[in-house]
Amino acid sequence: MTYQKPLLELVNLSKSYISESEKIHPLRGINLKIYKGQFIAIVGRYGSVKTTLLNVIAGLDKPTSGDFLVQGSNITTMDENPLTEITRTTIGFIFQSFGLLPLLSAFENVELPLRTSGVEHNERFNRTKEALGMVGLNPRSNHRPYELSGDEQQRVSIARAIVTKPAIILADEPTGELDSINATSIFGLFKDMVVEQGMTIIATTHDSSLLSMADEVKEIRNGALYEVQSTDQRYR
Repeated sequence: MTYQKPLLELVNLSKSYISESEKIHPLRGINLKIYKGQFIAIVGRYGSVKTTLLNVIAGLDKPTSGDFLVQGSNITTMDENPLTEITRTTIGFIFQSFGLLPLLSAFENVELPLRTSGVEHNERFNRTKEALGMVGLNPRSNHRPYELSGDEQQRVSIARAIVTKPAIILADEPTGELDSINATSIFGLFKDMVVEQGMTIIATTHDSSLLSMADEVKEIRNGALYEVQSTDQRYR
């Protein structure tokens, strides 16, 4: 794969904090390069701080040391306002628990990020329809979350993440609430989005049965990130 520069790069990035007078090091010297149009899976056991890593990439948490570059800009040195703007416009986040507003329809949940960003009505409508179409849910767009299956709810959350057209999609255990059939369906959807739309997706999982669909697989273990050569092992 030949690209001029990474879309996202972590350079010797670490995260530590004090807990009950003990210093904890959830992330240790993480080095990672992500290029446009890649689907990267990060695998690890429950409690392996996969979420911590995604929170740092999303700008929800700050690293203790190291550099974090997005499209060539080192955001670890930025003030809060420009940092928030870059992460808001560059990164979309998909949560394990869906995070949908129960009183809003699927369409309204997906449209919400555009509405809060001040996008005008016609563009909001068209982009929301497009995003729901990409996840195959336009026929269910008027349904509220409680009227949708788990797979459909996760597809709504994916549409909400992509409707702002971010450069990078982060998915934190996006299949954790789903059975194996729907989990495979969601990872297949990610693969299609990467191949057909040129999106860039980083997804964490503990289920090695899904990893064959990713372009690259990394394992997070003891706070460090390693290349995975085999996907035979299951992570629990």
